[in-house]
Amino acid sequence: MAKSDEVKKYLAYWFQLGKGVVINNGTATLLPGKIFAVSGYSSEFEECWQKIIEAPSSYHLEGTHETIAELLGSQWSIESCARCDMPVPMRHMGMPATACPCFDLATWPNTEVPSPRGPVNSQEKLLSIRNRLMKS
Repeated sequence: MAKSDEVKKYLAYWFQLGKGVVINNGTATLLPGKIFAVSGYSSEFEECWQKIIEAPSSYHLEGTHETIAELLGSQWSIESCARCDMPVPMRHMGMPATACPCFDLATWPNTEVPSPRGPVNSQEKLLSIRNRLMKS
């Protein structure tokens, strides 16, 4: 079963590559402009996530067919794509997802640019570095 945090991270990665979340089979698309804030996700991303969680069966990532509600169910988990190393939904049993969402990105994977990432808490990162240095 994909956890809520894994699905949230999955969306954040794909948002960074310009993939939006489709609402009600294409009536609109959500794509927050800012994904991260100083120590986590931005308020714009969090608002988008709250809209999605309120009616997860109405939303799916652009280029996929699985709704967010399905991904939160027991048949799915979020794994790394064999082609591009991005997070993708994988079904535990039955037919897998038809394709990685990267299938229609002509310039992806691109090792010349930084890969999408999850949020970083700068304070925790700096404390970790300080602690490692103090042990040396």
